[in-house]
Amino acid sequence: MCVPRPLQRSLARSMATAMSTETPQRPRRNFYGRFKGKTLKPSQKTYLNEDLAALSPGAVDWDTNPERRPLDLNKLFGGKPVWLEIGFGGGEHLIHQAQSNPDIGIIGAEPYINGVAMLLGKIRQAGVENLAVHPGDARDLFDVLPEASISRAFLLYPDPWPKTRHHRRRFVTPEHLEPLAKVLKPGSIFRVATDIPDYVRQTLEEVPRAGFEWLAERPADWREPWEDWISTRYEQKALREGRTPHYLTFRRKD
Repeated sequence: MCVPRPLQRSLARSMATAMSTETPQRPRRNFYGRFKGKTLKPSQKTYLNEDLAALSPGAVDWDTNPERRPLDLNKLFGGKPVWLEIGFGGGEHLIHQAQSNPDIGIIGAEPYINGVAMLLGKIRQAGVENLAVHPGDARDLFDVLPEASISRAFLLYPDPWPKTRHHRRRFVTPEHLEPLAKVLKPGSIFRVATDIPDYVRQTLEEVPRAGFEWLAERPADWREPWEDWISTRYEQKALREGRTPHYLTFRRKD
C-alpha cells in the first residue's frame, strides 16, 4: 500500500512524539576522572559482591531506568529527611554523619569503585543502616531524585582539576549545580570544603548563580570547620602539604 507523503510525515511526527514522551533521550555526558585504581583486596571484592546491591537507592542508571522514574525516597528511608554527599572518597565523613544522625537517611554518590569498596567495609564495621550508595555519576542520580527532596548536600574536597583548561570539569559548574539546586529543598544547606584557593573563587562565583546564598558573615565562618565536622584523609593530606582548608556554607534560596 502506498502511503501519501503528508500522511508519512504526520505518522513520523506522531511516532517521534510518542518515543520522546515514553523514553527521555539519554544525554551525552563526559566523565573525567578514574573509575578504578589499585587492584581491589579480596575483602573489598566481597563487599562489592555481597553488600552493594542491597544499599542501592533504586534504579538510577539509564540501562535500568530509561524512563527516568523518580526514586521513592519515602520507601527507601521510611519518611526520614534525606541528605546527599557527592563524591564521598573513602567514606569517613559519610559514616560519621550516618552514626551521628540515625534519624536522617543519607545517599552517597561516588564513581571511584575503590572508594565505594572502602565505604562498604566501613559500613560493615560501623553497622549503620541509614545509608544508600550510588556507585556512579552524580548527574545520573540527579535525574531521578524527586524535585525538592534533599534537605542537605555535601561536596567535600572534590577533584580540583588545577589546570585552567580543565576548570570546566569541576563540579561547581552549571551542568552540576543547576540539577543539584533542583533536588534540594528551599532553605536547605549545601556545604563545600576545599583546600584550593581557585576552587574557592569559582565556587563563590558559580554557586550563587545557581540559586544559593553564601552564609558567611565573618572570616571564621569559612576558616573554621563545622561543629559536626570530622577531618578526612584528603584534608589531612592537604594540611601535611601546607594547604589551608576552606569551609563554605550555602543556603538554597526559597
